[in-house]
Amino acid sequence: MVRITQQRAKCIGCNACVEAANYRWRISRRDGKCTLIQGVEKRGFFTVIVGDDEYESNKSAAQHCPVNIIKVEKTK
Repeated sequence: MVRITQQRAKCIGCNACVEAANYRWRISRRDGKCTLIQGVEKRGFFTVIVGDDEYESNKSAAQHCPVNIIKVEKTK
């Protein structure tokens, strides 16, 4: 399993995560920031647990994020 976490308030809406994994990320029409699809908010952080097949593309999304607000880690 893979945990993806985003600190959305610091997002600048650059679209890098959407380019890397468009099935997991989208740009909000409301505020122009990237949204973690199916992410659950807790204390300003959005988190979702996904299958191992999403690890590589979301790791790429995290690496290309210019403000480093995405964290991708394998869980047990």
